[in-house]
Amino acid sequence: MTHFEAADKDQNGHVDKAEWDAMRLEFERERLIDENLKRDSQRRMAWFSLIGMLVYPSGVVVSSYLGLDKAADLLASMSNIYYVSIAALVGAYFSVTNLKLGGDKK
Repeated sequence: MTHFEAADKDQNGHVDKAEWDAMRLEFERERLIDENLKRDSQRRMAWFSLIGMLVYPSGVVVSSYLGLDKAADLLASMSNIYYVSIAALVGAYFSVTNLKLGGDKK
């Protein structure tokens, strides 16, 4: 079945205005679903990163408390790289998912 046949619901050989409107409505519904999924994905990414940034220092504290001073020192020395990497990852993800290349100019 071609796209034309799928759009021509009453099989009269041409796509009527009502059929075009139904297609447009379906496309708009799918676009809204995609936008909602994108926002949910961004929200999960932001929360996951925030939780990771807040939990990371507790790894240093727990290691120190358990007497693993070498592990605490290693975790502390890696923290600056960790925070910059997470910030870069979140920034890149948000910028790429919000980038519009010649799309709607509304």
